[in-house]
Parts: sequence; C-alpha cells; structure tokens
Amino acid sequence: MTPLPLRDRADACPGALQTHAAADGALARVRVPGGVLTAVQLRVLATAARELGDGALELTSRGNVQLRGLDQGAAPELGNRLAAAGLLPSATHETARNVLASVLSGRSGGLLDVRSWVPAFDAGQCGDPELARLPGRFLAAFDDGRGDVAGLGADIGLLALDRSTVALLLAGVDSGLRTDPDGAVALALAATRAFLDVREADGGTAWRVGELADGSARIAAALGGAHAEPRPVPPSPAVSPAGAVRQDDGRTALVAVVPLGRLTAEQTELLASTTATEVQLTPWRSVVVPDLPDASAMAGLAAAGLVLDPGSPWLRVTACAGRPGCAKSLADVRGDVVAAVTAGELPADGARQHWVGCERRCGRPQGDVVDVVATPTGYWIA
Repeated sequence: MTPLPLRDRADACPGALQTHAAADGALARVRVPGGVLTAVQLRVLATAARELGDGALELTSRGNVQLRGLDQGAAPELGNRLAAAGLLPSATHETARNVLASVLSGRSGGLLDVRSWVPAFDAGQCGDPELARLPGRFLAAFDDGRGDVAGLGADIGLLALDRSTVALLLAGVDSGLRTDPDGAVALALAATRAFLDVREADGGTAWRVGELADGSARIAAALGGAHAEPRPVPPSPAVSPAGAVRQDDGRTALVAVVPLGRLTAEQTELLASTTATEVQLTPWRSVVVPDLPDASAMAGLAAAGLVLDPGSPWLRVTACAGRPGCAKSLADVRGDVVAAVTAGELPADGARQHWVGCERRCGRPQGDVVDVVATPTGYWIA
C-alpha cells in the first residue's frame, strides 16, 4: 500500500489574488470552471497578460489559466479586471473552483449534456461559506459518458452511465452511489462537503480525497444510500485531439493544441475574434472553438502558431516552466524543447514525453510518459 503523504503545511496553491513568487515575477492562477471562456473574457485576459504580465497566458492541466511575470503589487488590479469580467465571482472561494468537464459536451458525442452542471456546481460552491476551506488542489470532474475526464483522478467526479444514470466517483474510482442527471450536482456538492468533514476528523491537513485513510469509503458512507456494483472508470486519453470536429448539429468545432500551453496575447485575441459563442480550454492544453459554420478558420489559427495537425509532435510534448521562470531549473527547458521539435530531434523516437528542469519533475502528466530531465551536464532520459 502506498503511504499517505505527510501534509505539514497548508495548501499554498496560487490563485488570482494569492499569487506565487516565481523567479520571473509573481504568478497568478485564474480558475476557469469547465474551461469555458467567452470572447469578452478572452480579451480581458489578453490585455491583462500584456499590461500586467509577460504577454502570454499559460494553460494548465486543469483547464485553468496562469499569468506570469506580474509585479508583486499587480494582484489587486488583476482581481478587479477579472471580477468585472465575471472570472472572479467569489474572492473567498477562488482557489477552490477547479472543475473539469467533458470536451464538446452537448455538441458532439457523449450520453448527456453536462454543460449546465458546471455553473450550478460553481454557484453551489461559492454560495457555501464552508466550502471556502477547500484546498486549492481539490478537483471536480464531470464526464458525459465519453470517458475523457473521468480518468483524470478528480477528488469528486460525475460519470454518465446512460441517459438516466450518473455515477459518483471519489478519487477517480466509482463509489457505487448513483443518481439521475437532475440530482447530479446536489450529490457532487454533498460529497464535497463530506470530504471536508472527513478531512477535519483526520486533522484537517489532507489536500486530496486520496490522501485520507479510507477516504472514499468514509465519504460514501457519510452520504448513505444504496450502492450499485462499481464499474471500471475509463482511462482518459493521453493526448488532445486536434483539427476539425463535426458537431451533432452540423456545425464545426476546431481543436487547436497550444505548444507547451503558452498562449500569446495575440493568439488569445485571435481566438476571441474567431469564436461565435465561447471557447473551451482542455486538460491537454488545447483550445476548442465550437459552433463555427465550417473549418475555414483553421488556416488562420495555424498561421498564428496553434496546432491543428493530429500528427504534430506538439501533441506528445509537455514541459515545466524551466528558466527563467523557475529558480530551481537547470535549463531553459521550453527553449530546448522548441529547438528539438523544430529540428525533428525529439528523444525516445518522439514518444510522449515531459521535459523538466530538475528532479522534481513538476507538471508531469498522468499515464505513460518519458521524462527528459535536465542535469548540470545535459538531459537525462528516464
């Protein structure tokens, strides 16, 4: 049995107001429940990145956005801009609003449309003062049955089993508890509150459900109700799709991978001008532009440096911040990755790989991945 981690300090995950001091300036993380951003919000973020940060946005594996290179006193101004754009509905809950949702739910594939679950869950979180105590690492994931986010190990998950049955997942595993679509959000919120109760009983230091001794079983017991036979949870895809997707209504969605997750202000503004409704950020650091009449926007997005080729090596490469953003890094990791991809010289025959500047291996994705680790004398392939 894997020993539970010792949490002897409070979770210090950065937020939009609680920034992290990095080597290249303050870092702010903006939570984007479900990864959904409107064109107006995209433009607000692009302007903030240009005027307050280093000119780019970083996409995270939870569908959130980071701004780097901020002055230490920039947080209040950033907070004001985000609040005006609807991106900061609660200053007390902002670091807890980590919610993933199936990509293109209600537009292409899936058993249910889970889009409405995201704002309902977020409103329930923000409306409950007790849930402000959630650690910044806590994660919820709502899967419409296609199996894209259920396997990402969220603390609280909902997985559609058919059009009338939803399973509650705890720490990425089926708890056996069931509900109908109308009761799904209420069950997820109840499980979230039960997590805090069990966490408090264990000393109040755990960051994730999986860090509690028998945490999933204790949460399920606290919720009560009949249990069905648990089902296996489908593994999530290792890489993002890319290119054009035909929606169920005949319109087109474009899926653009963002190399190393770094989206420039100019690219962000281009996405804002391309979308007819909204975009969705994905856990694979890609951006989905739905509801387009056709795929004619592909050329412009590709010309701006976004990747819509499903065979591109950029779908298989991730990296930590590296220098100059991280003082612990032994290399300019991102610069080295760009050089390797450009030259067609990725190691491990181009297998899925994660480049890091030190042995901490920050940002390592789940699943099978080759580690490319910087050392004082070069990179070591693990």
